Amino acid sequence: MAHINQSQQSQQSESRLPKRSRRTGGHAAMRRALRREVPSTVGILADEQDFTQMRRYRTFAFDDYPTYLRQSEKLLQTLSAQQLHTSVALFDPDEFAEYCGEAGIEADAPAGRSRFTAELAGRGASVPYTGQPMGTLLPELINRTVRQATWEYATMLLADLGVCADCGQDIGSAAFDRASRILMRILELAGPGEHHLVCSVPGPDEQLLAVLHAQGGPPSAHSAQIDAAEGAEFVSVLAAGIALGGSGGVVLRTSVQGTPDHLHGWRLHQGRLDPLTAGEVFSAYCTDAATGDPLSPEPGVEYCAGFPVTTDDPENHH
Repeated sequence: MAHINQSQQSQQSESRLPKRSRRTGGHAAMRRALRREVPSTVGILADEQDFTQMRRYRTFAFDDYPTYLRQSEKLLQTLSAQQLHTSVALFDPDEFAEYCGEAGIEADAPAGRSRFTAELAGRGASVPYTGQPMGTLLPELINRTVRQATWEYATMLLADLGVCADCGQDIGSAAFDRASRILMRILELAGPGEHHLVCSVPGPDEQLLAVLHAQGGPPSAHSAQIDAAEGAEFVSVLAAGIALGGSGGVVLRTSVQGTPDHLHGWRLHQGRLDPLTAGEVFSAYCTDAATGDPLSPEPGVEYCAGFPVTTDDPENHH
């Protein structure tokens, strides 16, 4: 007798089933295939405080936070095993309650939580689940959410500035363009290596902080490789500082294999970056910001003066 592989056996077995059963099985297979093309989003509570807030709802089924996190991770693993694209977003209880009140939906119901999670999926503050453990996933998610909120706040500040009374130019747009050119000039002058930039700007309501990682190439490349989202966030925060005309600063750390890391710094003043001296950079890095106590210098690091950052555009006088 000839050998029959599993596929042939399945076909022969199916041929002995009633036609209606074969049609039902075929439809189920098609639905499973479609299900694999439907993305899933899981909302996660960030900490014990948020978890405690959700426990006031009768339909919320968990009693302790560690169990909740373990079961959430198992759910993510199950979805991933089904070859479903799954993303994770932070579930904020206060935003959830506000959302339910405005939408007129029942908060103490799984459907309400599901609908709110679907809204989170459309906002962009989420990370894809690729099998990372919850101890890695949660900090990554919190960082992504904070970055998104910072970018939205900086963008709102720029949009609300309006136009210059003297020249009619949009102040926020002009500041954004100037900040873009400043960033590109810094990266051009920084040269080869792995660059880590931090921009800190005091806003009207909160401190704005943006971080950018870039890979600098040889001088012939004329540009560094950066993540588009990180770049937009960094430029938006720097632009807010330029447009508001307040204080702030930028620091740059460059790493090149086989050499000490180089630290540079600038002070934001009247829409431009003024280089800090090597002593000022050392003081900034080697002083405890909370207590003012001195800190030990980091081994393998050179504290350097900021280099001049000039662009072709005129100074910002708005």
